[in-house]
Amino acid sequence: MSTLPPTSTRRASWLLLAALVIGVFSGAAGALAGGAAVYWAMGERTSSTPAQAAAPPQAPSADTASQVIRVDVETAVTQAVEKVGLSVVTVVNHLPPRRSFFGPVLEPTATGSGVIISPAGYIVTNNHVVEGAARLEVILADGSTLPARLIGVDPFADLAVVQAEGKMPAVASWGNSDALKPGETVIAIGSPLGDFKNTVTVGVISATGRSLETRRGYQMEDLIQTDAAINQGNSGGPLVNLAGQVIGINTLIVRGGSGAVAEGLGFAIPSNTARAVVEQLIERGYVARPYLGIRWQWITPDMAARYDLPVEYGVFLSEVVPGGPADRAGLQRGDILTAIDGQAIDPEHPFINLLFHHAPGDEVTFSLVRGREKLELQVTLGERPSS
Repeated sequence: MSTLPPTSTRRASWLLLAALVIGVFSGAAGALAGGAAVYWAMGERTSSTPAQAAAPPQAPSADTASQVIRVDVETAVTQAVEKVGLSVVTVVNHLPPRRSFFGPVLEPTATGSGVIISPAGYIVTNNHVVEGAARLEVILADGSTLPARLIGVDPFADLAVVQAEGKMPAVASWGNSDALKPGETVIAIGSPLGDFKNTVTVGVISATGRSLETRRGYQMEDLIQTDAAINQGNSGGPLVNLAGQVIGINTLIVRGGSGAVAEGLGFAIPSNTARAVVEQLIERGYVARPYLGIRWQWITPDMAARYDLPVEYGVFLSEVVPGGPADRAGLQRGDILTAIDGQAIDPEHPFINLLFHHAPGDEVTFSLVRGREKLELQVTLGERPSS
C-alpha cells in the first residue's frame, strides 16, 4: 500500500514539476515563463496545509498569456520610441510670399516630418514636403527651431535631404527593409496636421512590394503598406521597427476613390531604397537617373483605337531633343516605343520604371514602331540633368 511522501518531499516534487513546465513555456515565450515562475513560487511558499501543498500547479490561461505578450509588445514599442523619438523633427516649408485677393501679403507655410540621420544635421523627408520652398526650418522634439537648407531632392522617389544648423539631439539608424514580413509590428512617428508634433501611432506591416502610380507617369515601386495611422503632416517621418530602426519613410495615404471609403492604407518608401537615394543626394545633390532627351505621351487602348495606332500600349515621342541620347541613336518624333531590352511597355511595366532600372552609360535596346515598320535601335543612356 502506497503512502504519500512527507510534505517537504511533495513540495520538492511539485517544484520540480513546476520547473519542468516553466522550461516548456520558456522555449515558446521567455517572458511568459518568467512571470509564471514568480507566481508559482509565491504560491508554494504560502501553502499552509498538506492538501494545499499537494495541489498541482496551474498553467497560465490564454488570457494571461495574451496579457503578458501584450505587455512585452508595449514595452518594445516604448523602448523603440525612446530610442528614435528625439531624432524625429517637424519640417516647416516657408513658401514664397503672395498677395491675397483682398490685398495683404500672405506668407504661406506647409509642414511635414523628417528624421535626423547624421550628426552633421542631415535630415530625410519627402520631396513634396519641401517642394517650392523659399525658406526651410525644422522644429526639434523639444520645441526648439533650427534653420535648414535644402541639399537635394529626387522627385521620382519622393525623397529630399535638408541640413539643419546646430547640435543634433539624436541620430536615427537605418534598418533592413528587405527583411520585413507582413504582420510585423511597426511604429510611425511624425507631426500630423503640423500641430501634433512627434505623434506616435502603431500598426503592422500590411504588405510589402506595393506599387502606386504617380502623376508623373511613374509607379513608385516596392512600397511598404501599413495600417499604422498616417495623416497629413506625417509625410517624411520614419516608419520604425521594434528595434528602433528606420525601415521606411512615410510618404502617402490612400483614402479610396469613386465614393469608396478606405482607412488604414498608408505607404512608406523602404529604407534600403531611401538610404541609396539619400547617399547620392548628400554626395552630389541629385540622383543620377538615366536620360534620353525626349518628350513623350502614354498610349492606352482607347487612344490607340481613336487614332488608329498600330499598338495598344507604348509611348509616343512628341519631341526628340537635338543632340540628346535619343537623337544620336536615331530616334525620331512620331516613333512609338514598345519595349526596352525585350520587356514590353505596359501598365504593369511603365516606361519610366523600365528606364530607371538602368543607369547612365548603359546601352539598351528599344523596340519601336515607325509608321507601320517595326525597328530596334541601340541607345546609350545619358545622365538626367540635375535641374
